Amino acid sequence: MPADQKSIKAILDTIALRYRGPGGAIAVLKDGEVVGQRIWGWADMDERIPLTAQIQMPICSITKQFVCALLIDLERNPTPAMAAKGDVQKQFSVALGEILQPEILKDSGLTIQNLVDMQSGLRDYWAMTTLWGAKPEDEFLVERDGPPAMERTKSFHFKPGTEYSYSNINFYVVARVIERVTGEPLDRLLKERLLGPAGMETAFLCANTAHHPSPCVGYEGNEINGYYAAVNRMEWAGDAGLVASLDDMIAWEKHLEKSFADPQSWYQIIYEPQTYTDGNIAKYHYGMAHIDIDGVDSIGHGGALRGYRLHRRHAPHEHLSVVVLFNHEADASAAVDDVLRGILDKPKVESTPIAASADWAGIFLDQDTQLSVTVAKGSREGDVLITYARHHETIRLTDATHGKSSSMTATIDGDNLRIHRVVENRKLNAKRLIKDESSAKNTPLQGQYQCAEAQSTFHCTGDLGMLYGSFDGYLGQGPATPMRYLAGDAWALTCPRGLDAPAPGDWTMVLQRDESGSVVGFKVGCWLARGLDFVKK
Repeated sequence: MPADQKSIKAILDTIALRYRGPGGAIAVLKDGEVVGQRIWGWADMDERIPLTAQIQMPICSITKQFVCALLIDLERNPTPAMAAKGDVQKQFSVALGEILQPEILKDSGLTIQNLVDMQSGLRDYWAMTTLWGAKPEDEFLVERDGPPAMERTKSFHFKPGTEYSYSNINFYVVARVIERVTGEPLDRLLKERLLGPAGMETAFLCANTAHHPSPCVGYEGNEINGYYAAVNRMEWAGDAGLVASLDDMIAWEKHLEKSFADPQSWYQIIYEPQTYTDGNIAKYHYGMAHIDIDGVDSIGHGGALRGYRLHRRHAPHEHLSVVVLFNHEADASAAVDDVLRGILDKPKVESTPIAASADWAGIFLDQDTQLSVTVAKGSREGDVLITYARHHETIRLTDATHGKSSSMTATIDGDNLRIHRVVENRKLNAKRLIKDESSAKNTPLQGQYQCAEAQSTFHCTGDLGMLYGSFDGYLGQGPATPMRYLAGDAWALTCPRGLDAPAPGDWTMVLQRDESGSVVGFKVGCWLARGLDFVKK
């Protein structure tokens, strides 16, 4: 490893300034030992309580890998009651059929493996809570609100095993399968089989986000508008839920380093990449994602909750681990990348900027997903910004009409935009949409629309093109948010804040018309949950 401890300290000293906020904690391990640590700022700014390595934070979706490790351990070392019933895999499959609706399993081929590899094709239930009428600070309880969500999960947005799509419902289901088969609560199983053996002395499952242990406070906001304590009132147990200190996470990294040395360990199973049904390599497997750092393979996961951003990564063959915990909403994944690049001496390579074709700029509609794709010029010459998922993604041009990033390639050909989302195993074929502001203002969209599958009602109000949308469902009556005309027959419904954090972002709404041209409904979707039809009442 090129960097020594003095260099590592210098690298870590830059992170607080690059990722400004109330507080943060970082640890770097080499060969299973801490070689660098940096803790700064406040766990609670109002009470002036400093952040320490012993203070717990919610680690959110990092929990997923623990659930997967538990699943593998139960397969290898079943409880006495499980062993007495015989085939463990069959027990898991039977429980899966009891939790999901029969119609979604029939002839789909959906498996537990699809769930833990994010290849299920199930729509993310935290995104769906917007359509079910949730407000951002509403309460969501596992036992009360989870089963109705499963009842309303009746179809896929792609065939299981063919693509990747991040979906928290996968791990909600896996956790419920584990509890049903074992007859034991998830928190006890995690403590006895994983947290305890790994030496994570203060880590535990805290499902209710309103009851996180003090004194750490998660903060929304920024230095311009001010920081304020985030409000969270939902439960999650499986897709997230663990809280842990930096000391706990250091113990976990030591445990992983030791486990990787054992070719028969559960971690070796998780490390091996999975494939899609077409044979292409999948980068996500058993709750962890493979991320390439200029030829160095690292594996890990991030976590996000309103007021927190966290990430942990392990480069097994370099025997190097990095953990970043923020009690604010800076990009913890990017911070991990910065630390790894600095330690591995992998500076970002600057290429000669290439002038972009004028054809790039515009709004496009992917023909399959019916999601909008917005393309704009980047802040640097040779960069193009593509918005398809939740945020802008930058590609670097290789020539005037072609570009790539670590996660995708893109080509523009007149009004045709082709994107290969490599990590998702999805190829988008998008057509340019033409804006017609006059038509948009004069098309009567106001009224109620019903989605039978999701049991959701959409209300459209407003006039002269300034429209608002809101959803009613089993979780309540959601807030009204502005709609924005995109182009063609596509609109965007803004969703900057949702029950989960980060929120699903804009929903694409594509109007559906009858033979006379009258609007009779629309198809709505976002990156995490797409392909739902609403019919005008």
